[in-house]
Parts: sequence; C-alpha cells; structure tokens
Amino acid sequence: MRNVIAITQRELNAYFRSPIAYVMIGFFLILFGYFYSVPLYFFVQQSAQMGQNPGPMNMNQQLIGPTLMNTTVIMLFFFPLVTMRTYSEEKRSGTIELLLTSPIRDVEIILGKFIGALLLYIAMLALTLIHIGILFYFSDPEWKPIVTAYLGLILMAGCFLALGMFISSLTKNQIVAAMATFAVFLMLWVISWISSFTGPTTQAVLQYLSLTEHFDDFAKGIIDTKHVIYYLSFMALGLFLTAKSVDSERWRG
Repeated sequence: MRNVIAITQRELNAYFRSPIAYVMIGFFLILFGYFYSVPLYFFVQQSAQMGQNPGPMNMNQQLIGPTLMNTTVIMLFFFPLVTMRTYSEEKRSGTIELLLTSPIRDVEIILGKFIGALLLYIAMLALTLIHIGILFYFSDPEWKPIVTAYLGLILMAGCFLALGMFISSLTKNQIVAAMATFAVFLMLWVISWISSFTGPTTQAVLQYLSLTEHFDDFAKGIIDTKHVIYYLSFMALGLFLTAKSVDSERWRG
C-alpha cells in the first residue's frame, strides 16, 4: 500500500507541478459553469411563468440532473488529455525502464497512476459543489439524487481512466494516445445511438455496453447494483489489460 501511495503522490505532483492540472481544472469549471447556467436560466424562466400558472417543478430533474448529465460530455474530451501521459510520457522520457526495474510491482504502479488521475478528477468535481451549494442556499433541492449522480460520475470516470491508461500503455506518442483514446471513448458514447438501428438482441447488447446508458439511473437518484457491477467490471478489465500491456513491455525489454 505504501508503494501505491508513493506512486499516487508522484502522479499528482507531476500534474500540479506543471500547468496541466491548473489549465484543465480552469477549462473544466468554465464548461461546467456554462452547462450549469443555461439550464438555470431556463429553469428561472419557467419558474416565473409558473408563478402565473402554478404547476409542479422539480429542480433535481429539470436543472441538476441535466447539468450533471452534460458533465459527461466534458469527460469525453478531457480524459484523453489526462490519460495520454500516464505511460506514453514514461516511454518517451525513458523513465519507464526505471519503473519496470524498481522493486515496485506492476499492479502497484498501475493502481498508483489510476488513483492519482482519479483524485485529479475528484478535485475538479469538488469545485463544482460551489454551484450546487448556491442552489441549496436559495432553494431546497433533494440531496440524495445529487449524491448518487456524483457517485455515477466518479464510477464512469474510473472506466474512462482505466481504458485510457491501457491505450496510453500501447504507444510512446502522447498525441496518438490522446486521439486513440478519444476515438474509443466516442465509440462507447454513440454506441447506444447505433443500437436503435439494430435488432432487439443486438440493441440490448449495445445499450448494455454504453457507458452513458448506465449513468441515467444515477442521474435520477437510483443506485442499481447492475450499473455498479458494470462500472466496476469495466474498470477491472481496463486495469487488467493495462497490467498485461505493461508486463509485455517488461518482457520485450
């Protein structure tokens, strides 16, 4: 465990000693602020209209849910930038040999890198709680659906990171790693749209493979074990493939 913590600290230092983390967090908050302000504007407009014609309005469903759902779009573009350096940079700079010949096990290196990248994303999400806190200050939304939605975002992030690390371990070129990762992420994103043009069996399979389909219930405040198992299994598969890729690198070296 000590080695995992050491690798995690190393990764976080690498992010925050350079402008990478600050630039990414800044752009992330700008985009989140936009996705937050647009639904908020329409919600306020609808509230004003409902003042003349009273009717049911749900802040969680009409404002918070769509905002956090749109956050997954930001993840689609940002995670290739986070994961592209995890192994590609190590190969390019030659430090991968130092890691592979150190007394640290491959699984500890992989977990350390994974946790470091995940903590960076959690730090980004933590800053978005300022926006949610404003809603609690002026209104009274339900907190349980918000907690489940953030849990869903973290689980989905883990899947993206695990897969991105595997792709990064296949090349020493960060640009290639980022583009390949984005392409795979995009495929997993639109696979549910493609399923609408297929038969019932294929449609069910493709929808199950879609990362976003499993997030819908989290956004609604529902924690379904089948979604949790899917995300955890996806993460485990991504990390396993990364371990095999790193092990083959050690064998070739």
